[in-house]
Amino acid sequence: MELNNNQLLRFTTAGSVDDGKSTLIGRLLYDSKSIFEDQLEAIESTSLKKGHDGVDLALFTDGLKDEREQGITIDVAYRYFTTPKRKFIIADTPGHIQYTRNMVTGASTANAAIILIDARHGVIEQTKRHSFIASLLQIPHLVVCINKMDLVDFREEVYNNIVKQFQDFSSKLLVKDVRFIPISALLGDNVVNRSENMEWYNGAPLLHTLETIHISSDFNSVDARFPVQTVLRPQRDGFIDYRGYAGRISSGIFRPGDEVTVMPSGFTSIIKTVEGPKGEIEEAYAPMSISMTLEDDIDIGRGDMIVRSNNKPEPVQDLEVMLCWMNNSAAKPRTKYTVRHTSNEQTAMIKEVIYKIDIETLGRNFDDKDMKMNDICKVKIRTTKPLMVDSYRENRATGSLILIDESTNETVAAGMIV
Repeated sequence: MELNNNQLLRFTTAGSVDDGKSTLIGRLLYDSKSIFEDQLEAIESTSLKKGHDGVDLALFTDGLKDEREQGITIDVAYRYFTTPKRKFIIADTPGHIQYTRNMVTGASTANAAIILIDARHGVIEQTKRHSFIASLLQIPHLVVCINKMDLVDFREEVYNNIVKQFQDFSSKLLVKDVRFIPISALLGDNVVNRSENMEWYNGAPLLHTLETIHISSDFNSVDARFPVQTVLRPQRDGFIDYRGYAGRISSGIFRPGDEVTVMPSGFTSIIKTVEGPKGEIEEAYAPMSISMTLEDDIDIGRGDMIVRSNNKPEPVQDLEVMLCWMNNSAAKPRTKYTVRHTSNEQTAMIKEVIYKIDIETLGRNFDDKDMKMNDICKVKIRTTKPLMVDSYRENRATGSLILIDESTNETVAAGMIV
């Protein structure tokens, strides 16, 4: 059951400038035959114009004109491809420090992160920063690709040294599953096909690793959380008294007959039916979109949350949040923002900045309290009404929120509840 083509793996790539992220994704798409012929022709002609010998694989992902001209990645580029075993969405995120917010955006929904390390340079500051962000966003699987092995003559001791460097550093991070693969994105070694130049490496190539990573258990199946998005009242024959609550399950499993509580009101009821797109189903689990009906008529609206009676989230107004500031203008103290958490929206304000994380050293700065673009800070937030939250470490869906500027309607920050 684990391997089926319906399973979707989202992964993000991170690495410092010129580590070969875009080339790696180009190689994945090229070798797995996921590129249309007209795309290939356009890129072959661009490569010729630039004077390259072969096809410049990086051009498959660097979609913006500026990126192609400068040879760097600026925006988060999403690419889709499919193999017989899985569907994939790649978020190609930029490596520069001034695009930290773009990396946070790309990583927020990822099941796995590919961290690229240049075999010539080993673990550098940017590697540490990207790994820290991956652990902060609780990405369950890290695949560390040691790239450009062709430039160090495919030597095993270079690979072993970098693996040790990374393990010494990552022992301080909260990462459950780390794998290492020596590759050459340019030549295709260990990307889709096994390398003939690195007989000493016994593991699987990158694509096989991505196809077989176990992701079914990445969703929290213990804490049942169902944020209501809308109430369905069809008002037609056969459905006169129908009242269904529709939304997407954030975590856990729901079955007809379960005793549930509606938060924040606290009323309890029994699930009567659970319905998917094709009709009634026996059980529903994250991340399915469903509607459910209850045995009792309860006043339920958008923003309420249906949970198991024996496992409720904490309704809180005072939150401690790790916040990544995304807006060009700095955060203003005591300003009102709209906080969006699952389907719930409330007014909130940032009461206090506790500390800022120094992205270079990963230390905590308790003196500098100004939150500017790309800063990651721990803050205290107060909301006008309680939110039903879990900690982000336990539940990515109900532990995350965004802040919206009420005057411009721009998303100014993304946060993870501590």
